[in-house]
Amino acid sequence: MKQDLEGLLQLRNNVTNMSVHSLLCDRIAVAKELIKRAEALSRSYKGGIEGGAKLCSKLKAELKFLLKVEAGKVAIKESHLQSTNLTHLQAIIESAENLEDVVSILHVFAYEDKFGEKQMLVVDVVANGGHTWVKAIGRKAEALHNIWLGRGQYGDKSIIEQAEDFLQASHQQPVQYSNPHIIFAFYNSVSSPMAERLKEMGISVRGDIVAVNSLVETSDENRHLSASESDEESPELLQVTSVDRENLVASIAFPTAIKVDACNRVNLDITTLITYVSALSYGGCYFIFKEKVLTEQAAQERKERVLPQLEDFMKGKELFACESAVKDFQSILETLGGPGEKERAMLLIRRVNVVPDQPSDRALRLVASSKINSRSLTIFGTGDTLKAITVTANSGFVRAAANQGVKFSVFIHQPRALTESKESVATPLPKNCTAGCGL
Repeated sequence: MKQDLEGLLQLRNNVTNMSVHSLLCDRIAVAKELIKRAEALSRSYKGGIEGGAKLCSKLKAELKFLLKVEAGKVAIKESHLQSTNLTHLQAIIESAENLEDVVSILHVFAYEDKFGEKQMLVVDVVANGGHTWVKAIGRKAEALHNIWLGRGQYGDKSIIEQAEDFLQASHQQPVQYSNPHIIFAFYNSVSSPMAERLKEMGISVRGDIVAVNSLVETSDENRHLSASESDEESPELLQVTSVDRENLVASIAFPTAIKVDACNRVNLDITTLITYVSALSYGGCYFIFKEKVLTEQAAQERKERVLPQLEDFMKGKELFACESAVKDFQSILETLGGPGEKERAMLLIRRVNVVPDQPSDRALRLVASSKINSRSLTIFGTGDTLKAITVTANSGFVRAAANQGVKFSVFIHQPRALTESKESVATPLPKNCTAGCGL
């Protein structure tokens, strides 16, 4: 009898070890595959994706840990293998692969909560040029539902509470004067009542939505709650349900086209006014100039034309420039501009609404530095007051302002100087010259 029992225990241990080893091998294979996908995702965007390296680093740390377990250096239970960070990281990658114009992954936003306390929020995927925030959720619907009902472990934050944090933070992080659209992407299903509550809050849901079953009959007292009371998420109402994973209510994919309230106003910085009329932008880039910076800009223009980018962005939009920008632009033009550049400037200014300088309060709060001067402050601040996107080549000011906590809505392009008057003493290049010629 004792031998039989020992044999059964040994058999069970062998089966358990085989199960753990099989799961471990599967997790290692998944980790390796996810690293390849994360690296491919970053490569698919010119210049990579902000946070892409952080994502790869997290995946590699998971793989390193799993390999230690495989080598017998770390003892681990089967349940721990099933609940590694890989599920969440896989959800992040799949979200990013399904969205367009991903600008960052695992981005940390600072915001103030409803009590005025400073908090940090990690957004798994920022896509659609910043207009879309995605939270990727890999936990099972059952666990999420139980936490919502107050049956989770102490300190667990429900998805609804996390949604409130996302809304609070997004209202403090407008993109082109619109609040980011929030998507909660569930990769292991979500209960129908939770999905409905998220939609009521203005959050989009992606993933399988499953039904819930009643555990006990709701009392008459709860059934006849007044309208005001029923708005509260009463434990008496919530705790009578459990997830029915087999009963699929809906399966929602990522929206193919997320509607964005596009900003239709454009504020032109001096650097943009100059670039727009520069001879470099109109074929005058086949020269070696005496000034090194002009030769470099000419080479950049041969490689990548700026004017089509500006025209594409400005198309159909209302153009503005403040009086200081136009006055300084005309002064520079009078001193350095050639006849063609001056003629193009006259035609451009006719298309622009010239408005009085009116810098916003938050722009005026910026502390002056080598990158933040009064002229730039006035130009960007006026764009902010107009709720316009400032088009600029002055990336130094944009970064310096952001370092002080003021993020302006901008479209940044490469600079082009006025060069027409310099062409007579420059060395011409053949028209088939590539970007590297003359450097």
